[in-house]
Amino acid sequence: MANIKSARKRARQAVKRRSHNVSMRTAARSAIKDVKKAIASGDKKAAAAALVRSQAVIDRTAAKGIVHRNAAARQKSRLAHAIKAMAQEGKQGPSPV
Repeated sequence: MANIKSARKRARQAVKRRSHNVSMRTAARSAIKDVKKAIASGDKKAAAAALVRSQAVIDRTAAKGIVHRNAAARQKSRLAHAIKAMAQEGKQGPSPV
């Protein structure tokens, strides 16, 4: 444990910040899982609605620096691509996600 008063405060702040970041990261992962479940069920409208909700959560985590902005963009892109591929499944095979 830190001895200096300012270092003790920084340690307290770090614990608080970490718990907030963990909850935000968990929310983003859950949103991504919801989209993947909707894609697996085959319901394109539900998957598209889940994608819209998840994009907002992913963007918030990227804006706060919890995940890198390129990683957030990659996740959103892959989910959107998987939903787009649902309509073309008969033509090109199963979805990539």
